[in-house]
Amino acid sequence: MNRLAILLLALLSTCLPLPAGAAPTADQINVNIGTPAVMALRHSLAQRQSRLIRFYEAGIMGLDINGMVKVRDQEKLDRQHLTVRQAAGKTIDQENPDRNSLIYAIAEAHGGKEAVPVVREMMAKRWREQFKSGWWLEDENGVWHQKP
Repeated sequence: MNRLAILLLALLSTCLPLPAGAAPTADQINVNIGTPAVMALRHSLAQRQSRLIRFYEAGIMGLDINGMVKVRDQEKLDRQHLTVRQAAGKTIDQENPDRNSLIYAIAEAHGGKEAVPVVREMMAKRWREQFKSGWWLEDENGVWHQKP
């Protein structure tokens, strides 16, 4: 086989869909994919980020092991004004479903539900890595630690 045919065969094999029921691996998933659904969800998440930052910086909220936003210090939140407590609850109620929807949208672009566990792991890792020093992360045992 000549070089061009081998190169073409290699290129085509990377574009073939996965066999039915086969879960893709992390190196087969592009979490930066730009489908309309993914772009809309990323926009929604970005719009909410400034509201979350104040809770992260106050130590009230953090990220759990799965990359979902969670109240870390309920007592500190309870000492806040009613409107702040309501804003915190509303923000979490909007943020986590959007994070899950983003995971599902990326998975859908990579073959469907079989990709969800890999995408979830990749996105949780990315969100935790993007977290700033001093913000709170929950480990697999449910223990909170400030990111160094």
